[in-house]
Amino acid sequence: MCGIAGLAGGDAVRHVKTVAAMGDAQHHRGPDGTMHAAAGDGRAVLAMNTLLIVEPQAVPGPYLDGATGVLLAFNGEIYNWRQQATAWGIEIGERESDAHFLLRAWAKIGPPCLDGLDGMFALAVYDPRTGKLFLARDRLGEKPLYWRLDGGRLAFASEVTTLTGYGPAPLVLRPEVTAIETPVGADTPFQGVQLLAPATLLSFDVTTGSLDQTTWWRLENRTPFTGTYTEALARFATILAEQIPLRTPACDFALLLSGGLDSAVLAHLMRPPVCVTVRYPGHDRLDESVMAAAIARDIRAELVVVEPGPADFTAALPHMMRALDHPMGNASAFSEHMAYKKVSDLGLRVVIGGLGPDEFLMGYVRQALVLFGPDAVLNAGLAAYRPLAAKLMHTAGEPLDPVAAATRLILRGPDPDGRVRDLAADAMARAGGDAARGLTLADLATAWRPLVMTSDKLASAFALERRSPYLARDLVELSYRLPVEHKIMDPAQGKRILRDAARAIGLPREVWAGRDKFGFASPVPAWLDGDLAEWADGRINAALADAPIGFRPLLKRGLARGGRYERTRMQALMAAAWVRDQAVRSAAA
Repeated sequence: MCGIAGLAGGDAVRHVKTVAAMGDAQHHRGPDGTMHAAAGDGRAVLAMNTLLIVEPQAVPGPYLDGATGVLLAFNGEIYNWRQQATAWGIEIGERESDAHFLLRAWAKIGPPCLDGLDGMFALAVYDPRTGKLFLARDRLGEKPLYWRLDGGRLAFASEVTTLTGYGPAPLVLRPEVTAIETPVGADTPFQGVQLLAPATLLSFDVTTGSLDQTTWWRLENRTPFTGTYTEALARFATILAEQIPLRTPACDFALLLSGGLDSAVLAHLMRPPVCVTVRYPGHDRLDESVMAAAIARDIRAELVVVEPGPADFTAALPHMMRALDHPMGNASAFSEHMAYKKVSDLGLRVVIGGLGPDEFLMGYVRQALVLFGPDAVLNAGLAAYRPLAAKLMHTAGEPLDPVAAATRLILRGPDPDGRVRDLAADAMARAGGDAARGLTLADLATAWRPLVMTSDKLASAFALERRSPYLARDLVELSYRLPVEHKIMDPAQGKRILRDAARAIGLPREVWAGRDKFGFASPVPAWLDGDLAEWADGRINAALADAPIGFRPLLKRGLARGGRYERTRMQALMAAAWVRDQAVRSAAA
């Protein structure tokens, strides 16, 4: 985890102080140094917040290649950098890291080097040989990168609030925020500021001001796997054994251990010295700490249990909202926040989490509902999901097509323009008729963005590097390529191939045979209807007076009491805190 920011244009060198201030605005992302540097021709200035993980003795960036003048600011980790350095004939000196490798790879190979990188990254490269600034993001968007054009200059940063500080950017309520709690595509809640899409390369010509964007990797271009299940399992297990340990840092680190399958496999393959789990006293249904304790004992790791209460939520909300860039209703973000806080308090710098298998291997109940239908899922013992299954019930009595079913299950609010449905339809079309692959692509186009962005932003707020080992390129591509029956056969038990791999490496039966899990779910919705009801109403009502008109319906809906699965009240409270935070920022500007 690091941070990057900068400016490119014909007169960029005149704005060194501006870029320095942009770097300072996100200094928490790099406690080992925030520095900036101008290109030799004065047409680009880059800043970098450095967190040293790969090589603790490395000099903080940005990094300059003396022979070519190429200037790099880099955020992330390249896990296969040593192998690629050997393959490409790139020399790496003492006290140098993956950033130095990337700098020389770009100077030698240029943008085509992206395809050889396996890792998480957002980077900015200014190449004076072509007079172009290049911005690029990793395949699945683990590391954020925002940009905007202004007066013939292009500005960019790891945090959208860094760019709103650079210049005015009015708040915009994108319709998808009420539909699925997040903007989609390149949109942000700020007019004129865009998010660079995952696996995208942007080039900006500082002389002409022309801009071009290309997608340098597409998951749907992978050919389907045609071997037997035995062959697939052998290949999957081999990749797990090779790629997961490769993402184990050399320093001490912590694993977010929920007690479920995904984190348990990581525990056995990575052997973390510390595991962190979250539980809520009095909410036994959400408590997986017993299983987490058993897993920690198996690998001889210290288990740290975090037990937040309602007062912790009220104290954490402003910090959470400042770290995030838009209102969200996902109450599990609070559990994640508290876990990161504990990891930081322990003096660690790297935290591992289990994102990925649910999306790529059909681990969500909503995916099973689309593939098998609501009756099959409920009859398989998942009666607790009846409220979700009810979204697929309609008067015609006939099964919904996959696009309609997926859309209903993704939506959490109105979708008057049908944009979410269009995204689901496009995903199914790109999957070539394979419903499971279509569901994965639909998730990546909708629900995925807030998951990876929340992980990065909340961890970064505590100067932590968040790693998600299941997002290794080979693992993601194989998982996508597998036929649906390799992923799920029982409506109540997705991730078939990962379960079988877990069984093979010796995990307890309770882990690989388990049906239901809660991950880092939290009782925040219940608190907002109970102990914190008056507090929440006060916060939402106070924001109504100052909120932009477009946000007021969302806030008013949040004044109604919800249920265990209702997220509108949580989203409205986050929106209230967000509106207040924006007002404070504007007043301070």
